[in-house]
Amino acid sequence: MIANLDKQIEQLKRCETISEAEVKQLCLQAREILVEEGNVQYVDSPVTICGDIHGQFWDLMELFSVGGMCPETNYLFMGDFVDRGFFSVETFLLLLAFKVRYPDRITLIRGNHESRQITQVYGFYDECHRKYGSSTVWLQIFKLLTKYAQLIGNKKYLMMVLCVIFFGLIRMRYKAGVYRRRGAGFLFGGDAVRSFARMNDIELLARAHQLAMEGYKHMFDNLIVTVWSAPNYCYRCGNVASILELDENLRQEYKVFVHAPSDARSIPAKRAPPEYFL
Repeated sequence: MIANLDKQIEQLKRCETISEAEVKQLCLQAREILVEEGNVQYVDSPVTICGDIHGQFWDLMELFSVGGMCPETNYLFMGDFVDRGFFSVETFLLLLAFKVRYPDRITLIRGNHESRQITQVYGFYDECHRKYGSSTVWLQIFKLLTKYAQLIGNKKYLMMVLCVIFFGLIRMRYKAGVYRRRGAGFLFGGDAVRSFARMNDIELLARAHQLAMEGYKHMFDNLIVTVWSAPNYCYRCGNVASILELDENLRQEYKVFVHAPSDARSIPAKRAPPEYFL
């Protein structure tokens, strides 16, 4: 079984799809692992935190060239693996195969794009149909991811990694902040963030799902950071990307990288991704 999984990983690393039967088996194996993980999951440091990928497979490979390949590097991905880019299927299946092969070396959180409604509009549903001829693979995948947040800690520090849905919970619990409704979640002020962090003894909150042109962006006296890992988002935004490396003492190091060279990525000569939407 391990040999077959290793073969699938090598195939996916070449941006080649695996068969529908193999996808089904991979999802069954992943479900056995993910069902044991809680919605709030502790992750050991050192760990490398990654933001949105959005189906930009060759840029994911660029990320691995900067941060190290799994399992040598312990990774935490904050969701939005799919939609927008042309290789959402290969992107997500590779990360899922890593999760099955090395369950203690990679953690996957669902983002707002890991939902049936959004993927029917922004590309992943159509891509599954195009590459597999039906919605079977699409349906199998979205029975898997349910986690909202991860806690990363040691004896001195605790940090939290959040998805859009969990920010909604903060908004409901801590209404002191200035917030307004937006398309995929909520925006709110520093007082709500500080209150939440203080009451939960958290040193840093990391999030994704909002384009940062410089790859990452600190807010509220460095209490919260947005990490964005999709360079040249939608193949046209011109931004750089980043990953956040935390050592054993949770010291932060941000590594910034650009998109993969054009000769290393085969983008289909077809329509551009759907219009920009976070």
